[in-house]
Amino acid sequence: MSAGPRPRQSSDDEPQVPQVTVEALQRALACEHAALWAYKMALAFIPPEWATRARGDIEAHTTLRGQITQTLSDIGQRPVSAQPAYAAPQPVVDGVSAGALLVSAETDAIAAWRSVTERSSSVPLREAGLKAMVECTGRLAYWRGVTERSPVVPVFPGRG
Repeated sequence: MSAGPRPRQSSDDEPQVPQVTVEALQRALACEHAALWAYKMALAFIPPEWATRARGDIEAHTTLRGQITQTLSDIGQRPVSAQPAYAAPQPVVDGVSAGALLVSAETDAIAAWRSVTERSSSVPLREAGLKAMVECTGRLAYWRGVTERSPVVPVFPGRG
């Protein structure tokens, strides 16, 4: 996100970003923190043939987290911190339940990035949000597929 054009600057050189946009960015960052926690937990339970994919997904979420952290810092906002732990929607006891956790994490991330696109008038932020949604949807499709959920891609990713 921070690699693209910067948000509009005011005369005193402080970025002008509406509070609703800042809140959406903070929620997206919180979801990225949670997604990283979920992936790291899932690695202990998933079969080896899924682990390489999970590690790549961790790298992608780490990149997104870094970009959004930088964007928030660039606009003078303190990025939300990661929690020490998160509550899984169901107990994680095997590969399938770990995959379900990742389905949940990607679904939450898509919804958060959708919120960024809806609550920003900044073209670079909207583009970054859309790009993140598309990438999260690809990851979601993989995890829904290996956990045998149908449809593999929900009709409206990011919506309940």
